[in-house]
Amino acid sequence: MIRQATSEDLLDILKIYNDAILHTTAVYAYEPQTLENRQAWYEQKMQEGYPILVCEQDHRVVGFATFGPFRAWPAYQYSIEHSVYVEAASRKQGIGTALVKEIIAIAKEREYMTLIAGIDADNEKSIAMHKNFGFVHSGTIRKAGFKFNKWLDLAFYQLELNGPKNPTEK
Repeated sequence: MIRQATSEDLLDILKIYNDAILHTTAVYAYEPQTLENRQAWYEQKMQEGYPILVCEQDHRVVGFATFGPFRAWPAYQYSIEHSVYVEAASRKQGIGTALVKEIIAIAKEREYMTLIAGIDADNEKSIAMHKNFGFVHSGTIRKAGFKFNKWLDLAFYQLELNGPKNPTEK
């Protein structure tokens, strides 16, 4: 079941996110987050009106996804960047696909023009999933990060959406 996250989901979200920090290159961070970090993140997302979706199985959160601004400058107001994380034991079950599908639907409903994914260039499974949704490669920043004693390339993929009927410079 995919639903909007609540504050009660933050501990599960934290566990999934920290596992990604500690064991993958899905997040170019070194140190695990605290529950207080995730609470502040959650509150900011809620205040700014951005979704945080969770996938729940057997009354437990096994994955989450969200989106937010791609860049802070006003002209980027119609571009967003998303992220999706699935706990290690629940991967390869279509959870990430289901979460991204819902994120795309929300982005279209809210009339965004461009949905962006920043993916570690070696993450072939995430790249393939995004391509299946129609995301296209829009560039790679070589040696963008350094983690696990190696340089990491960050590939950007984008999905063009319908965008607003009447865009403005607000």
